Amino acid sequence: MDRAQALDLIHSWTTNPNLIKHMLAVEAQLRALAHHFNQDEDLWGLAGLLHDADYQLFANQPERHPSKIVEELQSKNVDSRIIQAIRSHAWGWQPGAPEPRSQLDWALYTSDELSGLIIACALVRPDKKLSSLTLDSILKKWHTQSFAAGVHRDHILLCETKLGIKLNDYITICLNALQDISSDLGL
Repeated sequence: MDRAQALDLIHSWTTNPNLIKHMLAVEAQLRALAHHFNQDEDLWGLAGLLHDADYQLFANQPERHPSKIVEELQSKNVDSRIIQAIRSHAWGWQPGAPEPRSQLDWALYTSDELSGLIIACALVRPDKKLSSLTLDSILKKWHTQSFAAGVHRDHILLCETKLGIKLNDYITICLNALQDISSDLGL
């Protein structure tokens, strides 16, 4: 599956523009992380792009996500590393979801949460722009647990033990990736 086919699939299953932007954000972060680790940016990007493709379909049954996208990707013989990463991003909240084990798995697991925090930080800026965000402005919000309370900061912190990247460096890599696609995100 190439990126154009992935986008076609996403747009056929997802009408929520914010959910589409979220998938684009995670794709950008994973591409940047793949670059950092000297890994396949297209493979990692597809995992990020597709990870929530079935989320809207299961709005009333969140425990079923990401089963449909996993089935769809398996039927299309998509690289098993992408499927594993998508399955394991549900670890901890979907019964039977496997624990992440590869760099790709952990990158998706941690960046899924971080994208939400970075976007929330941009949305409370006076200009609502990613370009005005800095590491320091994100870290100020990081320490305010009531801000973006749904973001699992403990998941993001796993970047240090599971990926070997200090939190500040991890946030910087992901922030830069989102700033690079800010026009796609409308931020």
